[in-house]
Amino acid sequence: MSDLQRLLHIEDDSSIREIVRIALEIVGGMTVKSCASGPEGLEVAEAFAPQFILLDVMMPGMDGPQTLRHLREKPALDDVPIVFMTAKVQPPEIEEYQRMGAAHVITKPFDPMTLPEQVRTIWSQWHAAH
Repeated sequence: MSDLQRLLHIEDDSSIREIVRIALEIVGGMTVKSCASGPEGLEVAEAFAPQFILLDVMMPGMDGPQTLRHLREKPALDDVPIVFMTAKVQPPEIEEYQRMGAAHVITKPFDPMTLPEQVRTIWSQWHAAH
């Protein structure tokens, strides 16, 4: 397993996109491609070839679960863990996200200083299990 370098982040809130980008690029040393919507994320996903995708659940138009289904239809992304970021983290909701194919759920609000390590841990666990 190589190091985690490229992460795709799909989130409609520009301030959250910026906090995640700074946390993962400056603190975590990763390259982050930020997208403001599900369709935009789907458009760039294969060309960017992310190793990890962070996906907001609540977005206007195409929400996170719909975006996840479309991402999972792309064979090039079969080995890529897709992780939801959401404030909706009741156990039944988390179980539903995992049934949809989410590798994990990161709770909002999150700590920008620990986010890179959290992402790397999820990534390692994903690869150990697959």
